[in-house]
Amino acid sequence: MAGFLGAAPLSVTLNETKRVNCMKLSDFMYDLPEERIAQTPVEPRDHSRLMVLHRRDNSIEHRHFYDIIDYLNPGDALVINETRVIPARLIGERPSGGACEILLLKQLAPKKWEAIVRPGKKLRTGAQVLFGGGRLVATIAEVKEDGGRIVDFACEGTMEAALDELGEMPLPPYIHEKLTDRERYQTVYARQEGSAAAPTAGLHFTPELMERIRAKGVDIVPVLLHVGLGTFRPVKVENVEEHEMHSEYYEVSEDAARRINAARERGCRVIAVGTTSVRTLESAAVDGRVVAQKGDTQIFIRPGYQYQMVDALITNFHLPGSTLVMLVSALYDREHILSAYRTAVEDKYRFFSFGDAMFIE
Repeated sequence: MAGFLGAAPLSVTLNETKRVNCMKLSDFMYDLPEERIAQTPVEPRDHSRLMVLHRRDNSIEHRHFYDIIDYLNPGDALVINETRVIPARLIGERPSGGACEILLLKQLAPKKWEAIVRPGKKLRTGAQVLFGGGRLVATIAEVKEDGGRIVDFACEGTMEAALDELGEMPLPPYIHEKLTDRERYQTVYARQEGSAAAPTAGLHFTPELMERIRAKGVDIVPVLLHVGLGTFRPVKVENVEEHEMHSEYYEVSEDAARRINAARERGCRVIAVGTTSVRTLESAAVDGRVVAQKGDTQIFIRPGYQYQMVDALITNFHLPGSTLVMLVSALYDREHILSAYRTAVEDKYRFFSFGDAMFIE
């Protein structure tokens, strides 16, 4: 039945198995002209393009995102990540002079964060950075082995209020145009603050499209994964197996687990909206079922991984050589994914965070 198709069973020869175990970064690279990188979001949200990959016959369709409803069936569980991006980019200055940027990654306490500091070489333990003329003060509490920092903040009132006043949205470095509306880098269903980046596959949904999907009998199920920049950090080792993922916090509620498992039990599909929903579902999977839980995940999904919960995926087009290209290659296969990416380049699809979408079914 449809709900139990998942990724095609991995049937490989001995030589193919050896190749899966010796994957190279170069295996996941592709050529992308800079002009294909989307700088601004499409309006309305659901008017972006949609490439549909049919795994059963290896065919491709070219549609628009509002057509996604044609590929969803009554009884399916559409799993969304309801995380909300915080204005996590802070631009300040050191008391001795000199600009400094702090990018918040993970909240450890109400006013303590794991962060990236730029430039960071001279900012050792005890160093301070001032924001808003001193209305917010950051003190370096710890220098981590990977170069990151643990930062203590001091301000009047809550950290949330300080970020709302002084912070900027942490747009990826390949987006050069300033975002005039912060909400355009949020999904319409964002609820729980904590992400350093948006779960961008969800940016294509409008409230009206979601209502149409519900009216068709599709169960839209929220889970949570606070997106850290570790997901998007470049892989710096040629042997993919040596790459270490950074941890991200996730939650699957009792209600979400019940609804997702019920979809499987009635023979319907579990469809993930975005790679963050994939990582949440697969982190919470035990023997082909989702178990309600919360915690940190470092799951690294690449070819050879056996999906337990995800039958289909809505996603964007990802950076060459990224762990996200590896994740989608594990759901289909590397050759077909890279072929689809080449087609997208030729057909002038828009890439990355504000770009077009892909549906792998």
